[in-house]
Amino acid sequence: MSVWSLVTCRPEDEGAASFVAVADSEGRVRRHPVLARYADVSAALRDWADLEPVLRDWQPTEGEPLEGVRLLAPVPSPGKLVFAGANYHDHLREMGVGDVPDGMEPYFFLLPPTTIVGPDDTIAIPGDPGARVDWEAELGVVIGRRVHDVPVEEALNAVAGYTIVNDISARGLHARSNPLAPPFAYDWLASKGRDTFSPIGPGVTPSWFVPDPQALPVRLWRNGVLEQDGNTKDMIFGVAQLISAASALMTLEPGDVLATGTPAGVGVAKGIALEAGDQLRIEIEPLGALANDVRRADQPTALADRNTLEQR
Repeated sequence: MSVWSLVTCRPEDEGAASFVAVADSEGRVRRHPVLARYADVSAALRDWADLEPVLRDWQPTEGEPLEGVRLLAPVPSPGKLVFAGANYHDHLREMGVGDVPDGMEPYFFLLPPTTIVGPDDTIAIPGDPGARVDWEAELGVVIGRRVHDVPVEEALNAVAGYTIVNDISARGLHARSNPLAPPFAYDWLASKGRDTFSPIGPGVTPSWFVPDPQALPVRLWRNGVLEQDGNTKDMIFGVAQLISAASALMTLEPGDVLATGTPAGVGVAKGIALEAGDQLRIEIEPLGALANDVRRADQPTALADRNTLEQR
């Protein structure tokens, strides 16, 4: 069975409504009669219990080919956008942490859905080079079933599919220069919560195409140079452990997105940062590729992309 993913797309005609379709492994978009009534993949995931058995045996070749459509963020506004921090052994080493501390537990933070952009959208970074904006290629887990406090051994049953996430981070804005007290020394929202800082896509690949989420290569290129070359097998806490731990803190619902941490190769460890004009590309097989350009937030192209985002 050939791999395909659910995508949110829109005809290039002005004013046309978005809808859900299917993209095959070659990037060809095809219509599915059951999916076209949904405005985005988030909406389809609310009916995932009914849609999953219909889609499992479906082949992309059965769908009508579509031309002149643009892929949007597949899950444009999840109820929860959850990120796991410090979850790869090699990333901890490059950040100077060394071995995993005894008793370490998964660490999570939330970001607003307004950080989300889709494939080929622009990442708008602050003009101040002191922001030191960085990349973080991550496997994204998309929830398809409502769960609370789910055991590790049952956690993967809650997964509808997988996507690619780039956790853009302004390292220079993370540590506050004048914290009120030690607990307020770090500002995760200022560092990671800005508009366009969470590119997601290109689609959501159903879980049955990913039998082992702990055996996926994660690679990121900046301007054609391979910067990150990791594998999900290096995670400290696997996908099932992360889902179980996150669901113990909060109920996970269909359409929620959980980003699972980044492998080694981030810019801060090399003394480099993103600049206007940079091109980023992430590949996680078999999920496809997510590409985004970088612009300064005060440049007209970035502002135009932001206006497009706000109109969705």
